[in-house]
Amino acid sequence: MDVRQLEYFLAVVDRGGFNRAAAALYVSQPSLSQAVRALERDLGTELFHRIGRRVVLTEAGRALIDPARQAVRSLETARASVASVRELRSGRLDVAAMPSQAVEPLTTLMRSYTERYPGVAVAVRAAFTARGVIDAVRTGAVELGLLASAGAVPDEEVRSHVLGEQRFVLVVPPGGPFAGREAVSCEELAGRRLIVGQPGTGMRAYVDSLRERGIDVTVAAETEHRVALLPLVLAGVGLAVVTESWRGIARQTGAHVLDIEPATALRVRLVSRRGVLSPAAAAFWATATSPAANG
Repeated sequence: MDVRQLEYFLAVVDRGGFNRAAAALYVSQPSLSQAVRALERDLGTELFHRIGRRVVLTEAGRALIDPARQAVRSLETARASVASVRELRSGRLDVAAMPSQAVEPLTTLMRSYTERYPGVAVAVRAAFTARGVIDAVRTGAVELGLLASAGAVPDEEVRSHVLGEQRFVLVVPPGGPFAGREAVSCEELAGRRLIVGQPGTGMRAYVDSLRERGIDVTVAAETEHRVALLPLVLAGVGLAVVTESWRGIARQTGAHVLDIEPATALRVRLVSRRGVLSPAAAAFWATATSPAANG
């Protein structure tokens, strides 16, 4: 067994098949298949059920995922540690972010980071819930994550640092309701058609809390695709409750953004796996948590 075989195995898992994994790794599909077969021989068990062109993980394959990620990540950390003597002139950093936090603060953080370390490529993976970010960091799929939540983050799973807060705002189409206003009370949302995220997201939890308080809102649409939020609002499908990270982009499209009173906010956190970080991740953490970044 070698790390290359584990990398190929994880590529098949993450890409959902041998052909897509081979394309992502820039290797031939037969070479990748042979490497995985060799890994299966070394382990003495099949890792995938091969059903036509489809592959399904066996129980042994599922059991290998976390140890394989840890082994690959450890090697990447070792390689990056060597590269650190070259002052991070090269390397890669994997970050998971929830959609709203991928707008802000990730944009600002990446601008500062890439200005200082232009040779490091930052790969951003989408995670739609705080739990999804934590799991990606905990399992080693990424080193760092950005999330927003109302509750605490489990310290036994990841290390976290609060970067700030993002309050909820209401996005309405041009000429829509509440014209000429800068704020709206949550009670005034009663009877309105809202566009919401899927369960597990902060924006969905906020809308659900309105209903629990007796504020009768109608769900006009539920979407996992945050890129659809503003087009749906502009098309008149409904209003959207989002975090204020969307304020600038929404206004650029011509939408109107109002504060919702009383203010309700989520805490934005940067999280990392416990243990030694690669130099690229450690530098990003230092950039994000410095007084200059937060002040």
